[in-house]
Amino acid sequence: MVTQSVQRAVDLFGRQSWAKPVDSALANLVTQAFAAAGPAGAKAKDFLNGTWLGHPLHPVLTDVPLGAWTAACVLDAMDTVSGRREFQAGADTAIVVGIAGALGAALSGLADWQYLVDQPRREGLLHGLLNIGALGLYTASYGLRRTGARGAGQVASFLGFSLASVSAYLGGDLVYKDQSGVDHAPTETMPRRFTPVMAEADLAEGKLTKAEANGTAVLLYRRGDHINAVAETCSHLGGPLSEGEAADGSVICPWHGSRFSLEDGHVINGPATFPQPCFETRVREGQIEVRLAR
Repeated sequence: MVTQSVQRAVDLFGRQSWAKPVDSALANLVTQAFAAAGPAGAKAKDFLNGTWLGHPLHPVLTDVPLGAWTAACVLDAMDTVSGRREFQAGADTAIVVGIAGALGAALSGLADWQYLVDQPRREGLLHGLLNIGALGLYTASYGLRRTGARGAGQVASFLGFSLASVSAYLGGDLVYKDQSGVDHAPTETMPRRFTPVMAEADLAEGKLTKAEANGTAVLLYRRGDHINAVAETCSHLGGPLSEGEAADGSVICPWHGSRFSLEDGHVINGPATFPQPCFETRVREGQIEVRLAR
């Protein structure tokens, strides 16, 4: 019942006429801010996306505020039940740790969110607004505690925890339903045995070419006698790499600019965090054959 109510609220928010121009303007502002910072902005963006980690950074950082604020909630309850003042210091410290973690989570989440479109982007906007609300309530809670209004501070904490919990639900929805932050180039359907994909004579020199191996899209690229093959679907958000650009032994995704090595699929520049699956290639009886690299 609770999850259905949350989902109805999300759907209602997504239908608001003012939400689309707001999320589009904000996403463009974030993108332009990183671009305006030049190489430093690109490095900051890759850091916040988690390219260096090989995994999105945002879900790692969200554990900090959620864990800290959960601990604060428990310590507040123990303080109320027992009346022991030592629980108060622990709760206050946990709130400060949560506030610091929330700031990092917000920056990394914003860096990921800018690439979403349509309903997922609006759901992500609501997710962010709820987190801002929770952060504001916890900041107010800490201030109230410091001025001696502990009871009011505990109420503010409880409201903040409620908002953060709903926001966490939306975050899970973005991952598990909308597939934000997951690998869009999974290897389950890719051929484990050499499989013909196209005639060697049809593969032009220096041209990104899409082929299929048993229904799996494969990107081929010829450099002299050497043929590279990686998954054609970008691991970031599923962009078509065959429509991208080849540069210095790499391919650049046309959607968001992720850059992958054509030799082994590793990420050179984000926002992608997962490498492209790579294929071994061979030519047999005039046919290019590929299999998933071991």
